[in-house]
Amino acid sequence: MSLARLIITAVVVEGCRAGEVAATYDVARSWVYELVARYRVEGDAAYEPRSRRPHTSPRATLSKTAELIVQLRGELVAHGLDAGADTIAWHLREHHQVAVSPATIYRTLRRAGLTKVEPKKRPRSSYIRFQADLPNECWQGDFTHWRLANGNDVEILCWIDDHSRYAISVTAHRRITGRIVVDTFTKALETHGIPASTLTDNGMVFTTRLSGGKGGRNAFEHLLDSLGIHQKNSKPNHPTTCGKVERFHQTLKKWLTAHPAPATITELHGLLDEFVNHYNHHRPHRSLNGRTPAAAYQARPKATPCGVHHPHYRVRRDKVSHGNVSLRINGALHHIGLGRHLHRTPIIMLITDLDVRVIHATTGEIIRTLTIDPNRRYHGSGRPIGGPRRPYGPQKSRTAEP
Repeated sequence: MSLARLIITAVVVEGCRAGEVAATYDVARSWVYELVARYRVEGDAAYEPRSRRPHTSPRATLSKTAELIVQLRGELVAHGLDAGADTIAWHLREHHQVAVSPATIYRTLRRAGLTKVEPKKRPRSSYIRFQADLPNECWQGDFTHWRLANGNDVEILCWIDDHSRYAISVTAHRRITGRIVVDTFTKALETHGIPASTLTDNGMVFTTRLSGGKGGRNAFEHLLDSLGIHQKNSKPNHPTTCGKVERFHQTLKKWLTAHPAPATITELHGLLDEFVNHYNHHRPHRSLNGRTPAAAYQARPKATPCGVHHPHYRVRRDKVSHGNVSLRINGALHHIGLGRHLHRTPIIMLITDLDVRVIHATTGEIIRTLTIDPNRRYHGSGRPIGGPRRPYGPQKSRTAEP
């Protein structure tokens, strides 16, 4: 039995005085009088509590504004763009001169049934967040996959600025190779300047550090070192280290999904250019306090590389094969001639950048020293150091016939 029913019964039926009932149930005497007056007017309806909802709400969101919020949500989703409360608030403020808080927008979308409950995720506070202080202080790079209308798989290579999330370069290719990484990165340097550092995963097109050093530096690593750019790589199985470019891929794919699938890479490039223009210049970024990446990229002076050269040392063991030994430098395979008489001879190669010293693994004798010419693939045999050349196989006489 409700408290209101007990109080009304005590006064009306049992004839108790209002003061005694108020003291018995530890309530205000005015509330006792109010309940009794309501009972005499409304009857049994007085037993039920009344709604505390105000009769008027002067600060409530106007129906016209609520309709505009729902409309903007639909337009953004249809174009594959972010349609969260913060983004809608930015569009209302910038394009409609209407100021509405993100919390109010979220409640409006929830009442309209346009939000979905996300499963509980790891709290953001548990992540160690980092952000470069200046533009060009660090570029994050990675590539992702996409399918054309005919089902063919292509790969999209992306470079973004860590400080401003500015999309530096977004290009599509049949397959990402080391040469493509170097060419696209070099083209980006011509437009946006040289960054102080790069951050990528451990893909072989970016680094050979997990290959055991057998292949030496690849072409991209050699380019970074020649420009004094510090190269950083994430730990294996830690994609959150490159979280900014991973999140960029998510935004890009969401946008591409909302558009008709391109039939060719050329058509895909057209879509990518359109996306990059919108992303850099017209899309507010939540992590940038509502600014666009282009605004954040231009707001501060750009960082430059330190210009420090780090020599690359390697030790490699091999055997001479038919007078030659092969060595990969800067992503290209070079062949070094040592002489056919050394066939199957075990050797040790001491390599410092382009300088190579070949040593006999058994005797310790220096067989050859040379500097690799990057423009040549074969470096002639020359004459081995350490004594006269020994013949390999039967020799024909050079004596002229009488």
